[in-house]
Amino acid sequence: MTGPETGVRTTDAAAGAALTVPAAGPGSEVPETSAPARHRTAALWARYLGRRLVGVVAVLLVIILLTFLIVRFVPGDPARLIVGMNATPDQVEQVREDLGLNDPFWQQLGSYVSGVFTGDLGESFVNKQPVTEMIGQRLPLTAQLALSALAVVLVLGFLLGITAGMLDHRGRGRAFTSPFTAVTSLVGALPEYITGTLLVYVFALSLQWFPVQGGPGFESMLLPALAVGLPPAAVLARLVRNETLTVLSQEYMTTATSKRLSRTRLLLRHVLPNVVTSTLTLGGLLLVALLGGTVITENVFNISGVGTAVVQAILRSDYPSVQGVILVLGLVAVVINLAVDITLGLLDPRVLSRRTS
Repeated sequence: MTGPETGVRTTDAAAGAALTVPAAGPGSEVPETSAPARHRTAALWARYLGRRLVGVVAVLLVIILLTFLIVRFVPGDPARLIVGMNATPDQVEQVREDLGLNDPFWQQLGSYVSGVFTGDLGESFVNKQPVTEMIGQRLPLTAQLALSALAVVLVLGFLLGITAGMLDHRGRGRAFTSPFTAVTSLVGALPEYITGTLLVYVFALSLQWFPVQGGPGFESMLLPALAVGLPPAAVLARLVRNETLTVLSQEYMTTATSKRLSRTRLLLRHVLPNVVTSTLTLGGLLLVALLGGTVITENVFNISGVGTAVVQAILRSDYPSVQGVILVLGLVAVVINLAVDITLGLLDPRVLSRRTS
């Protein structure tokens, strides 16, 4: 037997001879082959992040242009809404001049774009409040609702999906599969405003367990979070169930099971990491969908977030407020997708090769 200071004995399968390989001591150098590998990985990451950042900039430019164009097609004249229906044409024309609505199209677009890149989203046509200030006041409630809904999606989606998958794999889920499929299909197809209305009717009006109006605090935020999170949680649960069945049917899972590992260890070390990696892409799409759900749910529960602000701004033809809120929500969606892509690259390096080839 050879000690660490002399080497490690191995057997050459082809020649059948014993070979002595020098052991790595405290002063030994790292093999040179690891440096090129690190350089290749760094190059892949640089190319990957470069492409993603270029895509982010392109998407943001499209969002800026679309938000500017869309609000121009909103019915109603902002000047007429501000001065009232009894105002004279001269008064309306003066307000339009003050708001810059009579400026040429390209001049209005240039002013808007330059303001965006300097952090100035303009002032509300209605109350003259800076749009950035309005968003800063309302965004915390919207973020609280979105994060609460995300917790509902992740907890219910993964818990129900993995449980259903493991029961099906063990042959104990026959009585559970049909109700699971039916309920998740129904809940996943419900729009947020219907889910919210049903929750308000049952738990706020009939049982009076929770307040009707949403707001900060656990009790006031629970029903809105469920209204936003239940439909995507049902979709995620079905995907997680399918991925769990796929993972459990792999050969390495059979080997791990034969080693009599505990069910908890099997779940945490083998099932959960593989399921998370497989469902992360859809998870990013669900996160973006949560933003749209918060806009609708805030109006159902009368929450003073950016969702209610953008609806009120649309009704009043308040161009700067509509543009600012949509731009911020679009920016959040882009950042979420970028974060998901980076996380996928960290969890599965094969993603870098596929998306940079």
